[in-house]
Order: sequence, then C-alpha cells, then structure tokens
Amino acid sequence: MTTAAVLLAAGGGTRFRGVAHKLLTDLQGRPVYEHALAAAQGAGLDEVVVVVGAVPLELPAGVTVLRNNRWAEGQATSVHIAVEHAAGAGHDAVVVGLADQPFVESEAWRAVAAADGPIVVATYDGRRGNPVRLRRDVWPLLAIDGDEGARTLMRSRPELVREVACPGDPADIDTVEDLQRWNS
Repeated sequence: MTTAAVLLAAGGGTRFRGVAHKLLTDLQGRPVYEHALAAAQGAGLDEVVVVVGAVPLELPAGVTVLRNNRWAEGQATSVHIAVEHAAGAGHDAVVVGLADQPFVESEAWRAVAAADGPIVVATYDGRRGNPVRLRRDVWPLLAIDGDEGARTLMRSRPELVREVACPGDPADIDTVEDLQRWNS
C-alpha cells in the first residue's frame, strides 16, 4: 500500500494583508511554506506532492509539483487534482496537509498515514485538524469544487472517520497578526 503526502499551497491568502503572499513571508528565518513542506517530507511517505496555484514556490528536487489553475474556486479543486494524480500514480491513499500550517509535525503526518480507516483525521487536544488521510475508496465521494477539502464528506459520513491524536500545533498563518505572534 502506497501513500502520498499532499501539501496544499495553491490559495490566494486573501486575509493576509502583508507585502508578500503569506506562504512566502518569513517565519523564524524561512518562508512559511518551507516549515510545512519539511514536515511532509520528514514523514517518509512514498511521494511528496505540492499543489501550487496563486504564487510560485521554490520547491526542491524530488517533490512532485501539480499546478491548480482553478485555485480561486476553492480548496476542493486542489484536493481533486491531488487525488487524480495519486490515482494515476497508483497510490492507495493520500495524506493532505496545508502549507500555511507550519507547526504540524512530521510525526502527525506519520501517525495519520499509519492509521487504518477510510478517512483519518489528526486531532490536537481533541479538536480536528490537518493532516487528513483519504483512502482511495473515498476519493469519488469528495467534492470537486468549493472551499472545503474533505470536511463536507467528514460531516456527511461520520462513520467513515477515525481520529488520531497528534503532536504539534495546527495553527495556521492567515493574517499578518498571526505571523507577528509567532515571530515575536
């Protein structure tokens, strides 16, 4: 059984009012997205995929880059591109995380990837967050547009969901204030 780590990095970051896109801003000495990418790579899954869109990212060799030209239509379009790629690559599951969540640890990616179930979601102090593992059999059930990845499916089909307690912090960088709080 093979699993791809998928990092969603296509969005416009419209709530961030800085001089640069939020993913490119400095967080503790490097761009925000590099923290999330390092965690995804550190999980040791079979492939690391990054879905890009609104802003180009410098990505290292060995990372599969997928371009989402429909990024403005919502997160579901990025998830859809990722699962289409995973299906073509023969993966049995994807573990999806967000590039604006720099404090999710590799251990969270590994724990979610290793758990069994159609949908596995990380929890932090009992609250659901990312990453989320989606087994191949649920891919046809995912929305193909809109601004929710798998949340709609998890709400409508709770019997498919398994929660896994994970280390780290699912805080995201959505505003300049978020970034300033973590950089202080």
